Amino acid sequence: MKRRSFLATASVLSAFVLAAPAVQADPAGHIAGSARTAANAPMYHQQATMAKADIVDTAVKAGSFKTLVAAIKAAGLVETLKGKGPFTVFAPTDAAFAKLPEGTLAMLLKPENKAKLQAILTYHVVSGKIMSSQIAGKKAMVKTVQGSELSVDATNGVSVDNARVVKADIEAENGVIHVIDTVVLPK
Repeated sequence: MKRRSFLATASVLSAFVLAAPAVQADPAGHIAGSARTAANAPMYHQQATMAKADIVDTAVKAGSFKTLVAAIKAAGLVETLKGKGPFTVFAPTDAAFAKLPEGTLAMLLKPENKAKLQAILTYHVVSGKIMSSQIAGKKAMVKTVQGSELSVDATNGVSVDNARVVKADIEAENGVIHVIDTVVLPK
């Protein structure tokens, strides 16, 4: 009898959780509700779990940053990005890396090009934790860890140099990730 009661309670709770509205931010960082379904419930759970990991582990768990993670490893930046931070990382997806001219990524991943790869990757990182709500409606030049300035325009969605932020505010224990659709290069 207790087992049936437990199963009935678990079933009711599952139905309640799946029916709860999900909260999502658009590229401009505005919050919008949507109906939560069984199809998106695991991702929602994954996002909640990801907030407890550092920048590198969050990128690994997301699954769409395999190329970025490989580049971080090749550049010797894993320990840095697992450090205390806080960091704001403009993270190119695997699809963003695929837009690079043929052979570029393979060339950058070679040990003799480690310094060049480090410069490109650290150009995607800003010291501090900058949430989309802090920059909404603004334009700014922000200094990157690489040393150059990155152009951020949050007046119509959010763009970083020539890349668009396609998902904002993925929190990690040592900062935040903003997903971008293009690899940005230092000037």
